[in-house]
Amino acid sequence: MTGAPPGADPPPVGFSEFYQAHFQRVAVQLYAYLGDHAEAQDLTQEAFCRALERWDRISAYDDPSAFVRRVAWNLATSRLRRIRTAVRHLARQREEHVPGPNPDRVVLLDALTILPAAQRRAIVLHHLAQLTVAEIADQLGVPEGTVKSWLSRARTTLARHLTERQEAGRA
Repeated sequence: MTGAPPGADPPPVGFSEFYQAHFQRVAVQLYAYLGDHAEAQDLTQEAFCRALERWDRISAYDDPSAFVRRVAWNLATSRLRRIRTAVRHLARQREEHVPGPNPDRVVLLDALTILPAAQRRAIVLHHLAQLTVAEIADQLGVPEGTVKSWLSRARTTLARHLTERQEAGRA
């Protein structure tokens, strides 16, 4: 960005530093969740734009990054829903949408796609965003025991998948 339009108020002091400190963390989380780097960056940018519009209020929060993270995750979840709806529509039109194999796909992203959305989200928030179980439970509005269960099931599924993939590579 080159600056505010003429006549507009300048961004509040502190937002630029906040943006620089948190943009990459949120974008990486969404990338792992969505598997699309450009989409993750776009949605992260949108979340920060929404935070900037309310920065006078949000900057007073104990953890303004939690607001941005929640907005970004909500945008990503909405995006996945729209994609799922579009795929269902195409299927009803008797068009078959089958993505071609991508040799550059990262093994981890491939493995994450086999997890249910709630487990994938918990794994990404815990291991990539380095949030505690309590923070994840608070953000998602579920009991801590549910988050622990998701993490346990996801780890078991990922371990099995990655072991099978490794054994298949040896054969």
